[in-house]
Amino acid sequence: MEQMKYTFNVEKDDFVLAGQASSNIKKLLRQLGIDSGIIRRLAIATYEAEINIVIHSLGGCIELEIDPSYIRVIAADRGPGIEDIDLAMQEGYSTATDKAREMGFGAGMGLPNMKRNSDRFYVRSEKGKGTVITIEMALKAGA
Repeated sequence: MEQMKYTFNVEKDDFVLAGQASSNIKKLLRQLGIDSGIIRRLAIATYEAEINIVIHSLGGCIELEIDPSYIRVIAADRGPGIEDIDLAMQEGYSTATDKAREMGFGAGMGLPNMKRNSDRFYVRSEKGKGTVITIEMALKAGA
């Protein structure tokens, strides 16, 4: 398998299409014959990242990079940034709007679920500029 890259746009407050990028990524990985356990974990992490872009930002994108030894998802948004990453990593902590909560989102499990379902997980955020989350999954031992 050669290296491949894909980009999926994610719009602010678009709850109708929320989850479409992660669903497309899941289908693509299934077509490539990626292990179903890796697909499941990556689908959870990517869905959480996508929902966070919809709820907390002004929009952004999800980039998928597939290499013979790893899969990398980079979720980048334009938005307020995360003031306290350590606090945001705590299960149950949320800054979701009432609208998002009424729709069943904003339980404060997004970042913890992303980390839990990744082999490697990084958050970089700058107040007033946005957040970049990197999720990596190894396809080969030692990757």
